[in-house]
Amino acid sequence: MTSETPAVGETVVGIRSTLRHDLYRQLDPAARSGYLSLLNRLLVLSICLAAFVAVIETEPIIVAGRETMFRHIELAFGTLFGLEYLARLWVCVEQPEHHGVRRSRWRYAVSPAAIIDLIAILPALLALAGGGALVLRFFRVLRILRLAKLGRMSRAWLNLIEAVHSRRHELWLIFALAGVAILVSSTLLYWAESDAQPEKFGSIPRAFWWAVVTLTTVGYGDIYPITPLGKFFASMVAVAGIGLIALPTGILAAAFSDAMQRDRRIEAQHRQDDSVNEPPDSDGA
Repeated sequence: MTSETPAVGETVVGIRSTLRHDLYRQLDPAARSGYLSLLNRLLVLSICLAAFVAVIETEPIIVAGRETMFRHIELAFGTLFGLEYLARLWVCVEQPEHHGVRRSRWRYAVSPAAIIDLIAILPALLALAGGGALVLRFFRVLRILRLAKLGRMSRAWLNLIEAVHSRRHELWLIFALAGVAILVSSTLLYWAESDAQPEKFGSIPRAFWWAVVTLTTVGYGDIYPITPLGKFFASMVAVAGIGLIALPTGILAAAFSDAMQRDRRIEAQHRQDDSVNEPPDSDGA
């Protein structure tokens, strides 16, 4: 009798471990060489539908008389994403980086991906609690943020994040240059235009708006210089803005291309390893 009890316990633990591993492979695209499982595809569809419902619910003509239906839809999405969050919290110990790590579930719970999953559940709780107009608008913004959950489903999105992270020092330098360029441009236009247009260029902070939209090559046209000296400075700022925009674009494009090529090499290596590990044909046996 005593010898059977450990065997039964080991069987239960083994079944639970197998179920957890299978669910992990269904939830995490990285566990399946990057391609999406059927469960992942259903989650992607649910995220897109939730964002679509959040958008159309801002139209009073559509919502009028259907408030209860939209509330039930939101509760359904909240329940689905809540179950997904609990499932990911359960299977996170299967991730290679969490093997043998103490308090691995807590480490996962405070990770950016888990926090995004938790935020996706909040709109359903806010829908139950109710609130004023400001709370409802905040609740709708949170529902749009559910689109961030798509990040873990897309390897290209992860490559983009990796590209930004790998070039973070160069990007910080460019942001610093942009700040200096905005300050210098605002100062020059304040000096050239403050007497002619005091309401628009009467101070350096007032000239900030013009400097930002000019350096980013947007140029709304609501504020522009009218003096010859101001136009000369504005021309130089506009030309400098082209180079300022081109710098991060080139850096990110090169980093993203490197990340994509590295991802293809890893995927090709995985396929090669899988083909090598395939059992041989037993026809000749």
